[in-house]
Amino acid sequence: MPAFEYVAVDPRGAEKRGVMEGDSPRQVRAQLRDLSLLPVTVTEVAEKKTRGKDGGLVRRASLSAADLSLITRQLATLTRSGLPLEEALLAVSQQTEKARAQAIVAAVRSRVMEGRSLADGLASFPQAFPAIYTATVAAGEQSGRLDAVLERLADYTESRQILQSKIRNAMVYPILLTIVCVVIVSLLLAYVVPVVVNVFRAGKQQLPLITRILIAASDGFRQYWWLILIVLVGGYFGFKRWLEKPGARARWHGLQLKMPIIGKVVRGVNAARFARTLSILTASAVPVLDALKISGEVVANLPMRNAVLDAAVKVREGAAIARSLGASKLYPPMLIHLIASGESSGELENMLERAASNQEREMDGIVNTAVNILGPAMILLMGGVVLLIVLALLLPIFQLNQLVK
Repeated sequence: MPAFEYVAVDPRGAEKRGVMEGDSPRQVRAQLRDLSLLPVTVTEVAEKKTRGKDGGLVRRASLSAADLSLITRQLATLTRSGLPLEEALLAVSQQTEKARAQAIVAAVRSRVMEGRSLADGLASFPQAFPAIYTATVAAGEQSGRLDAVLERLADYTESRQILQSKIRNAMVYPILLTIVCVVIVSLLLAYVVPVVVNVFRAGKQQLPLITRILIAASDGFRQYWWLILIVLVGGYFGFKRWLEKPGARARWHGLQLKMPIIGKVVRGVNAARFARTLSILTASAVPVLDALKISGEVVANLPMRNAVLDAAVKVREGAAIARSLGASKLYPPMLIHLIASGESSGELENMLERAASNQEREMDGIVNTAVNILGPAMILLMGGVVLLIVLALLLPIFQLNQLVK
């Protein structure tokens, strides 16, 4: 039974939105009238499409990491308890508070009720369910272990959400501190320095070099602040436009890997994501070549992603995963050694999971260390700038005192 997204008005005139199942839009409108609601629009969820840049049909619906994690955990718990898939999807859609997530789950359920597999229903919404999701579910359905596969997917989505939250929360303090530093220095140059410097300009003595530089910086900031703002905004959007080119983005990602602290974070995040994805795919009986290709798609750094794709080509020719992946020298040696150990012992799944856990722990340590260093470094930088401003203001006063004596 297809799902329909509706917009209706209650007797008080308040707008109501939601999702309802029915054989046709006419039946859904009748159901809404039975509930004392006046239907405004009734649209089948499956028909909500938009045309992408490539001319193909692309689903608009998407899910956040938190919503995907919650839906996966609920679905895994219900299927583990023996509830039929259709009823489990219905319960998940009813328990979901967000209208978009409710519509997506209802649309997936309608496809399952039409006789399609769960993987096919999930594949209808590629922006909501990534390739690893649909491939893993398809393997679980084929092997008859859908409940166990959904449990692994729930653990995977939750761990990925936690990883993203850690990185996001770790960057809040340095970003706020940077903004405060820029605002304080800008206020000093725009308002405080001009008032004090007017006293020195009345005199005829030669001002120190640092004071003249400060006066020039203050005058330039006050007169051309709009030009500075335009240059910064233009540079930001120009940089984003430059990154849209594949070659430029690959060079930028390669440069990130060479940076002292940022390179370790980027390498650790992508290596952990690759290892965790490959682990859950191999554990779900997904073929190795398909697992490598899907795992490469979740790697954000282009050089590291290309290394995985090149390794997949070598594995197709009969080479080992560890040797093929280690040839790029972009992935941590510990990850390569654990993969090699798993291939030789036949426990690739366990070794990949251990490698992912090691990479995540190492990345947590690197991020925490970087944040602990960046905070005091920003404070010292701000203190140094303020010290230069104070010296530039005090040196003329010292010279004036010497002339008086």
